[in-house]
Amino acid sequence: MSIELKGVQWRTIDELARLSGVTVRNIRAYQARGLLPPPLVQARTGYYGPGHGARLELIKDLQGEGVKLDTIKKLLDTTGGSTEEVVRFIRTVRELFAAEERQIVNGDELAERFVGEDAGQLRRALKLGMLLEVGDNQYEEVSPRLMGAAQEMVDLGIPLSRSLDVVEQLRKHADGIAKLYVELFLGEVWRPFDDSGRPVDRWPDVYRTIEQLRKVSGEAMLAVLQLAVAERLDVTFGRDIVRNVRTSSAVTQPAESHAEPADAEPDRSPPTQG
Repeated sequence: MSIELKGVQWRTIDELARLSGVTVRNIRAYQARGLLPPPLVQARTGYYGPGHGARLELIKDLQGEGVKLDTIKKLLDTTGGSTEEVVRFIRTVRELFAAEERQIVNGDELAERFVGEDAGQLRRALKLGMLLEVGDNQYEEVSPRLMGAAQEMVDLGIPLSRSLDVVEQLRKHADGIAKLYVELFLGEVWRPFDDSGRPVDRWPDVYRTIEQLRKVSGEAMLAVLQLAVAERLDVTFGRDIVRNVRTSSAVTQPAESHAEPADAEPDRSPPTQG
């Protein structure tokens, strides 16, 4: 049963579930997590208005984009809206580091690409999120570029286990890097725009800034990585060179100090009388 207040239709949770395609259980879960505002209570019955329906549609759209519920809550708390402009804004922000187009590969193909590797490494790749099992011996490559890099390292003679070690460590560091970029965007771009009331005529400027930030952030990350690798190589090889020189000196020095000159005359002095 629905009611009408000031020309606006308010529906019960069952009606909202039927119209939105979201189960009653999920609607209650969204409320518990702060994703959905509480209903209007009339005669001990909760009623949901157009704003609730719009919020549910937004949640569904973002979940369809692959955004987790915890992230959706943070985005909603930050943007504070459910309009089409906010949906577009969130999608554009997520494209700062757009996901690759995923590929479906057969298990036999993976075995051929990573010949000699045991099944445990495949399970580890699944655990790291590089692959998703879709059934019938088929897998989805979440990042074909990352899987391609792993294959190239194997082709260079580096075991897949070591490649996955690197991926696991990179993932840990990448989370911190992602946090830096998100905080940079929120602090320097979004919050000033939000504080000014989000003027309609400034939305295009925000999108242009996002596009420029995507380009600059990628270039900056690559430059920092190259610099760090170069410095690490200098330090590592410098230590090895010093260590090799010291080892070589320690081996040759005693032999040189005890060796007789090649042209030395034998000692012919008479024995000393006691």
